[in-house]
Amino acid sequence: MQNLQQKASEWSGVATEEAFAIDTTNLFHKLGLQTFINLSTNFYNRVYGDEEEWFRSIFADSEKENAIQNQYEFFVQRMGGPPLFSQRRGHPALIGRHRPFPVTHQAAERWLHHMQQALDSTPDIDDDSKTKMMNFFRHTAYFLVAGDELKNKKNQEIPCKHAAKRDDS
Repeated sequence: MQNLQQKASEWSGVATEEAFAIDTTNLFHKLGLQTFINLSTNFYNRVYGDEEEWFRSIFADSEKENAIQNQYEFFVQRMGGPPLFSQRRGHPALIGRHRPFPVTHQAAERWLHHMQQALDSTPDIDDDSKTKMMNFFRHTAYFLVAGDELKNKKNQEIPCKHAAKRDDS
């Protein structure tokens, strides 16, 4: 049975070593805080303006400003900067934090589409950093898809105790 990292590599087409090449360079020091804020702002402007209602609806219960802050703080922390996200929100626990949302292959591809556009239109990110970041994002998106499918599989296999047939005789 494949683990989540293996599934993420298979589905994303990004080998684990390529996904974690972001750890070979401190991207926070290289790019700076403002670049991550700009990237996340650019990304969420695209997400909240997406023409696909099904995709926009995933984010409907989140305020855009909070989504931007959560994302850039996570990126800063994960890419070599201070632990901004953990200081404010606790452990990132990506699968758990995304559990309420439909993290499907289709949603991952739509998310990645917007992230690629945001990366390409954020001028302070060099090509090497874009490649490393996109490999990480692609792998991570499919890691979340694998986690979501595992959650759904467990929900199907474990019957609810309240659904058990009662013998009232």
